Amino acid sequence: MGQAPTIESVLQEERLFAPPAELAAGARIGSMEAYRALCAKAEADPDGFWGDLAREQLHWFEPFHTVLDWSNPPFAKWFEGGTTNLSFNCLDRHLEGPRADKLALIWEGEPGDSRTFTYRQLHTEVCKAANALKALGIGKGDLVALYMPMIPEAAIAMLACARIGAVHSVVFGGFSAQSVADRILDCGAKLVITSDGGYRRGAIVPLKKNVDEALTLKDAEGELLAKSVTSVLVVRRTGHEVHFQEERDFWWHRELDYVDAVCPPAKLDSEAPLFILYTSGSTGKPKGILHTTAGYLLGAKMTHSRVFDVRDEDVYWCTADVGWVTGHSYIVYGPLANGTTCVMYEGAPNWPEPDRFWRIIEKYRVTILYTAPTAIRAFMKWGDQWVKKHDLSSLRLLGSVGEPINPEAWMWYYTVVGGKRCPIVDTWWQTETGAIMISPLPGATPLKPGTATLPFYGIQPEVVDDAGNPVPKGTSGKLVVRKPWPSMLRGIWGDPARFKQTYWSEVKGSYFTGDGCRQDKDGYFWIVGRIDDVLNVAGHRIGTAEVEGALVSHPSVAEAAVVGRPDELKGQALVCFVTLKSGQVATAELKATLRNHVGREIGPVAKPDDIRFADALPKTRSGKIMRRLLKQVACGLEIKGDTTTLEDLTVLAKLAAED
Repeated sequence: MGQAPTIESVLQEERLFAPPAELAAGARIGSMEAYRALCAKAEADPDGFWGDLAREQLHWFEPFHTVLDWSNPPFAKWFEGGTTNLSFNCLDRHLEGPRADKLALIWEGEPGDSRTFTYRQLHTEVCKAANALKALGIGKGDLVALYMPMIPEAAIAMLACARIGAVHSVVFGGFSAQSVADRILDCGAKLVITSDGGYRRGAIVPLKKNVDEALTLKDAEGELLAKSVTSVLVVRRTGHEVHFQEERDFWWHRELDYVDAVCPPAKLDSEAPLFILYTSGSTGKPKGILHTTAGYLLGAKMTHSRVFDVRDEDVYWCTADVGWVTGHSYIVYGPLANGTTCVMYEGAPNWPEPDRFWRIIEKYRVTILYTAPTAIRAFMKWGDQWVKKHDLSSLRLLGSVGEPINPEAWMWYYTVVGGKRCPIVDTWWQTETGAIMISPLPGATPLKPGTATLPFYGIQPEVVDDAGNPVPKGTSGKLVVRKPWPSMLRGIWGDPARFKQTYWSEVKGSYFTGDGCRQDKDGYFWIVGRIDDVLNVAGHRIGTAEVEGALVSHPSVAEAAVVGRPDELKGQALVCFVTLKSGQVATAELKATLRNHVGREIGPVAKPDDIRFADALPKTRSGKIMRRLLKQVACGLEIKGDTTTLEDLTVLAKLAAED
């Protein structure tokens, strides 16, 4: 692929931030020598390495006899013969010792209400919810769709499904009724768990109403899309009036009142399906990514423990939504398996004011914060004053997830939020990988702003060319993973051919991540962005993430999104949507300045063909920029596709009107 690194990234490669001595001294992995020894052990004997970890980290009802069966790639089977239960590993294991009465969840609602659950209390609620599911006819292998706000019952429902061997599929609470129906159709869910509503920026999101609509939608032949659903279980959150259909709809609190508080965990095969999570596909049809029990839990538990160097006294906050894989792995399963105290927040980061996150950190003395670069750039735009109003001295570690973090945002996060004392673990992973794959270890890895640094031990990524051959250091290529790992996806639900084609056909024998990447001279991995976000401009491959990073490095720019549009001469032209910092004025002169700035940072070929100033960029409610829609705006096309996940629909209307 041959893409040259930016001037900015070369400079950052020379800028190392060593682990704080105090943190390294007490860390589980406190040196690069210890990290390299683990990598060497995993490479020399992968089965022995993963087998020892699985026996050490997980509770087994029956031991496994085979660590990995890779006889029919890409269909892996991990820890064959073993039986376990994910809910047991997250809850019951903690009840015999001092963690039984330790806080498991600290929940804050957007209006300011709050609840807490110890591990003992959470265990009781999960057992009651599991018995309620069984009373509604749900058993091992049945599919349950969850469409919920960020409330404790979302985590309780997930753990209850895992306890009885039901397979859950969480649908993000910002999706439309059509999206809910499409996912139910694909997975065949028997039960939907939802809420009357949830809060978002002071308004009620009508979740139950959306479910009611989803259950009435039909296909072109007049068949109900969600005809598999027999029951709907509804959590009362907002208290507003909702429609109830007799013999189909049930209140959560009433059903839990009728059942016993004891529910023995099902003894499940290590490869028993745990959840399906839908992610976007290039064809437009969502892919149902399947994860199974033991391997997924081992990956989530190990990476949470080591990447965040979690200690018993930590108060940990992952700001993601449970509708995404980050919420599955690093709000619910990984942290609870480690006996961690987790903060969970329902609402928006700027409601009622832009300091809501900092208020929560100060209130609960949060020690570890794990959030997205999009959120970090929004905080930058809103201004340092909102951060400085609060005492954030409890923080000892910061994390980044969801997309590559540009070096300027990294430095702001490190300096303003972390006070130059908190390492940043910039994590790369995917829905498909189940757990973190590339990340610093805070007690061992010297940090460089903008790079996820090195692989987690036992993971073997490589940067290759189109033929699958390793490329030289400093050269961009395709990021692949050479060997199977326990938390890897087991398939696309109901479509093994698509699973093979999407992930295993690009580079023979390897998992293709879909991301572009390069390694620097120290072997650190710099994620360029999705391959389909690597544009071919006059024969040069230019990563949109790099152009965005160059734009955001200019002092006038708060946020940027870069897309391509067809160009008769160049093949593709660069179109940049730019949001300015407060007090900056959009002018023709500034456009020219920014074009030249990008040219200096990357090279003349990367100068944007078009820069469009925007008050805001179209984002999902989880904070991701919807580049698909920006591409349509850039090409002057009619906006098509689902826009129901947009945080603010007026943003798109303004951009289209200005086109």
